[in-house]
Amino acid sequence: MTTQEFMEQMSRGERVVGGSPEHRVMHRLSEEARGPMAALNSGAHTDEEIRTLFFALIEKPYDETFGLFPPFYTDCGKNIWVGKRVFINAGCCFQDQGGIYIGDDCLIGHQVVIATLNHDLDPAHRKDLLPKPVKLGNNVWVGAHATILPGVTVGDNAVIAAGAVVTKDVPANTVAAGVPAKVIKQIEG
Repeated sequence: MTTQEFMEQMSRGERVVGGSPEHRVMHRLSEEARGPMAALNSGAHTDEEIRTLFFALIEKPYDETFGLFPPFYTDCGKNIWVGKRVFINAGCCFQDQGGIYIGDDCLIGHQVVIATLNHDLDPAHRKDLLPKPVKLGNNVWVGAHATILPGVTVGDNAVIAAGAVVTKDVPANTVAAGVPAKVIKQIEG
């Protein structure tokens, strides 16, 4: 199975059976990400060097409007998509096999976790993985230590409060907070 075929399977949300050829591709992609991620996270780099290393890791075209404070962690890298003027703060962990889509003008706080894989609850299939993408609209602000779980879409201009655990979609122009996160406020303006 090629990387492209694997990514297409993940985009369709198809189960990855533990120990299958697809599962082995997943592990290979994780191994491939370790070198570029180590380079990104070691030493002092200029903003330009950070951008170059990040876009090499995710295999997307360089964007001079992107900002990142390392360290940054991912277990694949190839299924991350970022818009213009995105900033990702230090210590974030992106589990991106299922796809992470970040719109324009998003701010991602310290140590945010974005997960796109879940395991089956059935003990007989617990090693199977169930991919679902996470999508952040434009101008989303995700506060420090928030966790966004598989399949969640966050609407334009929404705010995810620090420490929130987002298990369901968040409408545009709202603030979501808590564990599990709930909409606590409409954003006027």
